[in-house]
This record gives sequence, structure tokens and C-alpha cells, in this order.
Amino acid sequence: MTTNYLLADAIISPLGFNTEENLENLRKERSGLKLHQNERFFKEGFYAGILSHEILNRAFLDLGKPENFSKLEKMMILAVHKVIANNPAVNLKSTGLVISTTKGNIDLIENSTFEKDRIYLWKLAKVVADFFGFSKTPIIVSNACISGALAIKTANELIRAERFENAIVVGGDLVSDFVVSGFQSFQAISTKPCRPYSNDRNGISLGEAAAAVLIGPSKTAETKVAYIDAVTTNDANHISGPSRTGEGLHRCIEELLGRNSIIREKIDHLSAHGTATIYNDEMEAIAFNRSQLNQVPMHSLKGYYGHTLGASALIESIVSKHSLLNNELFSSLNFTSLGVTKPLHIIKEHQKKDLKLTLKTASGFGGCNIAMLLKKESL
Repeated sequence: MTTNYLLADAIISPLGFNTEENLENLRKERSGLKLHQNERFFKEGFYAGILSHEILNRAFLDLGKPENFSKLEKMMILAVHKVIANNPAVNLKSTGLVISTTKGNIDLIENSTFEKDRIYLWKLAKVVADFFGFSKTPIIVSNACISGALAIKTANELIRAERFENAIVVGGDLVSDFVVSGFQSFQAISTKPCRPYSNDRNGISLGEAAAAVLIGPSKTAETKVAYIDAVTTNDANHISGPSRTGEGLHRCIEELLGRNSIIREKIDHLSAHGTATIYNDEMEAIAFNRSQLNQVPMHSLKGYYGHTLGASALIESIVSKHSLLNNELFSSLNFTSLGVTKPLHIIKEHQKKDLKLTLKTASGFGGCNIAMLLKKESL
């Protein structure tokens, strides 16, 4: 069976407009979460990671007219452009495009000058694909907050099925009024920058970003990160609430490790979901302990980016790839002291460590879960 790798990538976020800028800001423990005003929902504002329209439009000018594209389309196009620019040999006739998003152009539901069908996910995919001239019909993956990692899994399976020679996965979502109102209706938004797994956490911080990664076989790079496998489950626990027993995520992890004959002691790093809501973090802690992973160094990146929804697991996978390549573990920003009932090994400070194997997990509304293995290989 062909092994596929996470190759060139790009992250467009408040922490930078390429991956290296994002990594440098992670190393400096800089957060993209800032106080923003939204009198419709918050009298005193709310913390979120939001991209400046002005900066985004300036960055987009070299590619096209900003007014012809929605904010999310511009973010995704920029991310895909950077990947293609770094890989001019990529053949768009045989390369797949897999798009990960939860809400797409939902911001166009109000006061939009675009045509009405622009709000649909299929139209978002067509706009991005047509901009670059992809020959293959684009694939949309929209399964709540596991979408970014599920898109990687989908791309891998389509390449192995010989539908594509390789694929570009791009994910993105916005901090729109629609999304803000939805999470605020659960009273799930934190009054301060989020604090995953901490005893003083009180909810999520939202974020917006786009990311893209080229996935496919590689014979050139001396050191590279391979996609090993991924398993998804759905515990159908609740439309929005996570399982109190961690059953779905636990089963996901166990199936993944079992069918790949992975000894859990070989896992060097756990990139967790860590939204900083009371119930999500507790569910993950229970699942990780049931899977005997509580000694594995782990973090959440939500303190840096906020919860970027359909982009979150993709961004976190890209950061995990570079953690493996650079032998560095990033801290779980804003962590204070453990606030879940089960022990966890939270990374409190950046550290250098020989890394070979990362476990990436994510969970989302409707009870969906995913566990994915990434492995560093050398020629």
C-alpha cells in the first residue's frame, strides 16, 4: 500500500500568512486572540482570533480583485496558492482538491452583494477549484470540528484508490455572527482568552483561519512526515454535548492503535482538541486515561488560534508535522492548573525532544471523533 506524506503546507491566520510566521509566533507564545467589539452579543466585547480585512485584501491583491471574492474564499485561495507556488511541478489535472469547512460562506447570509448560491458549500468549492483550474471535481468534507483531520483521511483514501495522484487539502472557517450567536446560545464562549484543561476555564474562544497541505507519495525529502492511519467514530451522544464517559474517543484511539500494532509507549506527543469548555476537556481527559495515554506530553493550540472549527484539526496536524520535523513541543498556552478529574501531562513550556510519532485527536458536535497517527521517517 502506498504511503502518503504531509508535504508542503500553508497557514493563514492572525499569527501570520505563512506556516513559518505561525511557527515563530507559537515559539514566542504569542496569541492571535484579541478583544473584539460585538454589541449585538457582548456588552464588553469578546476574545477571538479574527483576520483583518485590510491586511487580507492587501495580501490578495497579487492574485486577483479582493472585491470579487468572499473573505473565506480569499483566505483559502491564499493558502492553496502558497502550496502550489512551492510545488510548481504539481499537475492540477491529476491532483484532487479536498475542502474542509463547517459553515463556509455563512457570513454572506446577511447584506451580501454576491449571487445567492455563493452561500452553498458546493459553490465555495467550485470558486476555489476554478480559480486554480483543478480538473477533478472538488470534494467537500463538513463533519463538525473533526472536519480538518477527516479531510486528510479522505484525501489519503482517494489517493490510495487511485482517484488522485496527490491532493491538496484546504480548510477554513470564519468568526461570523452566525457562529458567535450559536456558541453564545450555549453560553459556551469564554469571557477571557480560553484556558484548555485549566481549573479556571469557562468556555471557548473562537478563531478564523485557513490552512492547506499537499498530500501524496514522496521519494525526495530526506526527512518527512507520513500519514499512517486514522479512525473515526460517532457515539451519537448528543447534538452538541460530548459523551460523559469518553466512549467514542476512547474506542477511536483503541481501534487506531490496535490495527496498526502501535505500543502506546511509543507515542511521543498528543495533539488534543482542548476547546476549554467544561464538558469537552473532561471528556477528553477521561478518554485519554481510559486509553492509558495520560503520561504522553499533550497540548491544545486553542489558546493561540481560538477554535477555528473546520480549520482547527488541519492547522493542528500541520503544526504537529513541523513539531516532528523540528523535534519541538509547543506549550498549551494559558494553562494554569489542572481542572479535570483525571491526570494529564500538559506541556507547560516549550521543549526540545526527539519525536517520531504523534497522535492527533479531535471531537465535535453530534458525537463525532477522530484519531490520527503521524510518523516521522528518514531515508
